[in-house]
Amino acid sequence: MDEEKYKLKKLIEQLSRIRGRHTELVSFYIPAGYNLATATNQISSELSTSQNVKSKTVRTNVGIALERILAELRKYNKTPDNGLVIFSGNVSEVEGKPDYKIWTIIPPEKINIKIYRCDQKFITEPLQDLVEEKRTFGLVVLDTREVTLGILNGKNIRIIKSMESNVMGKFKAGGQSAPRFHREREEQIKEFFKDVNQLMMKSFGDNPNIIGIIIGGPGPAKEEFVESGYLHDYLRKKIIGIKDIGYTDEEGIYELVNKSQDLLEKEAIMEEKRILDKFFTNIAKDNGMSVYGELEIRKKLELGAVEILIISDSLPLEKADEFSDLAHKFNTEVIFVSESTNEGKQLKEMGGLGAILRYKL
Repeated sequence: MDEEKYKLKKLIEQLSRIRGRHTELVSFYIPAGYNLATATNQISSELSTSQNVKSKTVRTNVGIALERILAELRKYNKTPDNGLVIFSGNVSEVEGKPDYKIWTIIPPEKINIKIYRCDQKFITEPLQDLVEEKRTFGLVVLDTREVTLGILNGKNIRIIKSMESNVMGKFKAGGQSAPRFHREREEQIKEFFKDVNQLMMKSFGDNPNIIGIIIGGPGPAKEEFVESGYLHDYLRKKIIGIKDIGYTDEEGIYELVNKSQDLLEKEAIMEEKRILDKFFTNIAKDNGMSVYGELEIRKKLELGAVEILIISDSLPLEKADEFSDLAHKFNTEVIFVSESTNEGKQLKEMGGLGAILRYKL
């Protein structure tokens, strides 16, 4: 995720947690191309109407929130090309000690929705849609014993479902002829393949964002499944690759992503993985070319020695802003990485900050 969308995502998380004591938090969405004077007039009208509110506290808080929105709107000659979103209100958690805040956001993409609402919470869902990664892949790992499904959405890997089969092992028990055992086992595999197809249709079939499906597994079952005739045509047309991997559980999903670099080379997760692999390789070699920890990274940034600053999306927005602003002063590249991958989880456990140096100090 690029820096602009990352910061917007963290701000949305912050705003969505705020709760007002009354319906006094104002959300105002102005769509792209909307007449700014009309929007300003609406807020002026709402300000006049708010004076009729019976509760003095609510009347005061809503009035101040709207006055601040009016002051913000006067800073613009016209609506920005992508529209404008403003959140304003008393966000204090202490009764009798008001804390009036306002946030003004120019969206990273055009918005076509107009909203004015006073509520006990800010309306953030339309902005949330803008920061979600839209390119999505279905992930399937299976053999005749088990199947696990996952989703790769941008940089995030999510496990959906695991299911064990009732297929007998390859070797028959005593008292049963080999041909009969083979026939029964083949029937069980067919039933399992049918169940896998149904599971995939339920998990992937109604997701319009899925642009491809990758299938993996340790043996021939994956190819047999694809060629079995039990896979729905909709799913078959989505398959972009089949990979040999060693596991069919959650670990197999991560291995499948790692071994699909040729298929995902244009996806952000691969670039993220390349940088994190370099970071952790330097740490393992103890060659002095990677550092972590706030104090050590700050020191190296101020010396201009950092080539790439790596920030986990688990880091609080204020801390992320602080370090990314410092990095930009020294022309340091900044990347934001997801905590959903194994490497991302490891970085989170190390404090959420890492750096690859330009030179050894």
